[in-house]
Amino acid sequence: MTVTIAPGKISGGVSAIPSKSHVHRLLICAALADGETFVVSGDSGAQDIEATIACLGALGAQITRSEGGFTVVPINRRNSIPPDSGAAVILPCGESGSTLRFLLPVVCALGASAAFRMEGRLPQRPLAPLDAELQRGGIRLWREGADILRCEGRLSPSNYHLSGDVSSQYISGLLFTLPLLDAPSRLTVAHPVESADYIAMTLEALDAFGRKPTITEHCGKAPNETWYDSAPSGAFISPRRIAAEGDWSNAAFWLCAGAMPGGDVQVSGLKQNSAQGDREVCAILARMGAQVNWEGGTLRVREGQRLGTEIDARAIPDLVPVLAAVAAVAEGTTVIRNAARLRLKESDRLATTTATLTALGADITETEDSLVIEGRRHLNGGAADAAGDHRIAMMAAIASAACAGTVRICCAQAVNKSYPAFWSDCAALGKTVKVEE
Repeated sequence: MTVTIAPGKISGGVSAIPSKSHVHRLLICAALADGETFVVSGDSGAQDIEATIACLGALGAQITRSEGGFTVVPINRRNSIPPDSGAAVILPCGESGSTLRFLLPVVCALGASAAFRMEGRLPQRPLAPLDAELQRGGIRLWREGADILRCEGRLSPSNYHLSGDVSSQYISGLLFTLPLLDAPSRLTVAHPVESADYIAMTLEALDAFGRKPTITEHCGKAPNETWYDSAPSGAFISPRRIAAEGDWSNAAFWLCAGAMPGGDVQVSGLKQNSAQGDREVCAILARMGAQVNWEGGTLRVREGQRLGTEIDARAIPDLVPVLAAVAAVAEGTTVIRNAARLRLKESDRLATTTATLTALGADITETEDSLVIEGRRHLNGGAADAAGDHRIAMMAAIASAACAGTVRICCAQAVNKSYPAFWSDCAALGKTVKVEE
């Protein structure tokens, strides 16, 4: 699909879609619970959420859509999980790294023989050292061809260890898993910890389902560590009804649009004190000169004096593409550091962010783990390749607000991974959007 966007500002009001990160967590907890749960989230149609729903359904959960969310009837762990000597359960992960990394240890704890089917760049994205810890716990893991990951065995109670500077999704996956084991178990996480806010979101979900671990901080050692101790539960405790938050990661694109030339955007449905790390976009945009204000329950961002700044992307990798678009038309130099992990996303996002903004007329340089952007008064427009990456497609759309000419985006259907309604919302905020299938 190709989308062509005319020049012009982005302004108006939009509601935040449900947080993909939060919905993943709530659906998993609900599928492991002791009774039915209604997850209030609307239905964003995000492909990653569809992948998690499909995998939980294959494991025996019944997840049905109704107005306003999902009704989840949990997995019957006595009857529906095939033994590890039986035929493999096919788990279609699509391109969702969250689905794979959250559910792999859970499936191992349930003792299912499973085949995770992966698409896109997911087979190339790393699983180490999570895979080594699972194997140490008694799991057999192997690849069948390029796109199937097989697992067999039942994970043993143990003291598991992970470094905090790897993917927080590994840590979250094991936190979901510890209560399912047959005896008290521990996850030890060595500091420093990256994306700590995503771990906090997992702990909030576990707390809502009665299975938050005991947390002990051990400082002054080499290295410092956090211990997560969990007793076996048999099942999570359903709250019966629970609501997902609005998504800061996707809302950040509209908030950044508010900081672009002529921008004035209001986003409703966001939680001001959310554990989602991407709420940091507010502080960064304010530092760059945008007018950022809460007006009741609505967050409003208006164009101000755009100034270059330094951004540490270690905890906010998903914000890098769209912040780079703002920086491309900010006065002075912006340096985005500690962003090497973006090379392992749906695309190599340091390379694709650089290529896309360069194609639109930006002055941007890529290093091994950073972006250096020299701001210009405006961009030219042109052709952009989303490279199969939802955040690159959305970044190009936001950059169009600073372009003198049209922006033509190929592979624009990539937004379906997290935000299928993106192009209609873009049009509702004043852009002329032409879609060609």
